[in-house]
Amino acid sequence: MYKNVLQAIDGIEIYPLISFTIFFVFFLGLLVYVALMDKKYVSTMSSFACSVDDETEPKLGGTRQ
Repeated sequence: MYKNVLQAIDGIEIYPLISFTIFFVFFLGLLVYVALMDKKYVSTMSSFACSVDDETEPKLGGTRQ
């Protein structure tokens, strides 16, 4: 049933090509962005995930008022 409905629409065959092109260009652009990132920035950001700082660590059992 759905196949007949979609076949009746003129120009429907272009939509899968457009969606694939958008998908491909987005991820290709993302790949280029990651490949061209500053390596020093990436290493700095990756070290933030593992470092523990007393000032940024959330306090447990804080005071209630």
